[in-house]
Amino acid sequence: MERMISKVTRNFQVTIPYEIRKVLGIKEGDYIEFAIENGKVMIKPVRKVWSTIRLGREVTVEEIEEIASKAFKDDSS
Repeated sequence: MERMISKVTRNFQVTIPYEIRKVLGIKEGDYIEFAIENGKVMIKPVRKVWSTIRLGREVTVEEIEEIASKAFKDDSS
């Protein structure tokens, strides 16, 4: 396993090394999921297919929450 080091900024941000971004297919604007397993941090890209809402009508907060909840529930694999 190749080790790579990245510095934490004052805003607690880190740059994901190029080799990792390339292997995982991570691009600017992508979402990343973090998990801690056996004392190690695991990262993986979150691939979602977002629902669309037809324009031209009012959308309730409940409809938006339902769509968002379904999108995140579908990806909990």
